[in-house]
Amino acid sequence: MNFMALAKTIGKPIKKKKGEHLFQQGTNSHCIYWLGSGLLKAYYTTSDGKELIKSFISPENIIGNLSSAYSGEPCSFGLMCLEDSQLLEIPFAAIYKHSQTDHALANHMVELLLQLAMKKEKREYEFLCLSAEERYRAFVQEAPDVVSKITQNDLAKYLGITGVGLSRIKKRVKGTSKNSDFFCESKEAPPGEPQFTWCK
Repeated sequence: MNFMALAKTIGKPIKKKKGEHLFQQGTNSHCIYWLGSGLLKAYYTTSDGKELIKSFISPENIIGNLSSAYSGEPCSFGLMCLEDSQLLEIPFAAIYKHSQTDHALANHMVELLLQLAMKKEKREYEFLCLSAEERYRAFVQEAPDVVSKITQNDLAKYLGITGVGLSRIKKRVKGTSKNSDFFCESKEAPPGEPQFTWCK
């Protein structure tokens, strides 16, 4: 049995509205989530209230707070829906129990954990070795569908820069790139409404 077969057997289908949380930083979560449709963001909140975005989760991906699900520690980050979302909620204890007797499932879980580790390794490399502009260019190329759905503010938080810094980077990229598909613009929004980015 692989993970998805197990998830469909023991997972609980749930629906969440835009703005709702699956779990919040500092609470406990004992489940892993598979996203069927929608968009999620995983984010940290510092002691002074600053938000830092860890990752965006698009459909066909899984996420959970392993420190909380496995060790029972409070969640180190929050997980919020950026769109109305449909998910499968799978108890981590059940996954762990089944993997101890099902070698095919255990092997598949190892593969999923390796993918997670490599994704984390890549994210660390980008933050430590790439400039903010290089991170922006890479993210636009790798995830244009995500970039088209998130606000400029969230994009800046993901890149680890300010909104002003992001605007400057976008102007530089627009001015130097000969490929019009390589940069993003911002939609004008009414006062009080979030500003969204879109790939041109």
